[in-house]
Amino acid sequence: MELLSSSAFWIALGSIILTNIVLSGDNAVVIALASRNLPPAQQKKAIFWGSAAAIIMRVVLTVAAVKLLSLPYLKIVGALLLVYIGVQLLTGDDDEDGHDAKDNIWAAIRTILIADLVMSLDNVVAVAAAAQKGPEGSQLMLLVLGLGLSIPLIVFGSTILLKVMERFPIIIVLGAALLGYLAGEMLVSDPVDAEWFQVHVPHAHLVFGVVGAVLVV
Repeated sequence: MELLSSSAFWIALGSIILTNIVLSGDNAVVIALASRNLPPAQQKKAIFWGSAAAIIMRVVLTVAAVKLLSLPYLKIVGALLLVYIGVQLLTGDDDEDGHDAKDNIWAAIRTILIADLVMSLDNVVAVAAAAQKGPEGSQLMLLVLGLGLSIPLIVFGSTILLKVMERFPIIIVLGAALLGYLAGEMLVSDPVDAEWFQVHVPHAHLVFGVVGAVLVV
């Protein structure tokens, strides 16, 4: 109860929620892309469970954020995986089989989780930093509460994007291109190659982000 009366607790909680919302725009794109080929009833389930599971996974990731980000080659592998996911999501309309992975709710949720895992590697650092603003010993509770309260907002954003994609199919291409762009940025920020790119390639994040987007589309 002492925590609830602490202004530091509420400030930290608000920071986590706000940070997660700001950083979850790309995740909402993936959720909408992965569930767009499902029947309407399954779309809602995929969006909800995909978002909820992704948030739980993000709590776990945040606890180990610093160690994860220091692992060599992790971001390179993540970048390649993100390009693959972007291509698969973009070509989902070409699948005719009604039992294809992209038309299956569990396959959609799996895609959401894998993409969120890759894209959250950087995001969790900001969320972890926000949690440190809280009172001593409250960090885990803040993460669970803050990220949990973010679920409805991510679900809402994904639902809106899904409707926009139905009206404007070009958004699907732009969403897939975004994944490619994020993959390019991730590729040049791995501990193994970040310093080399910084020295030898001006604006490496932008250059390889554009290259990644072009590769996907």
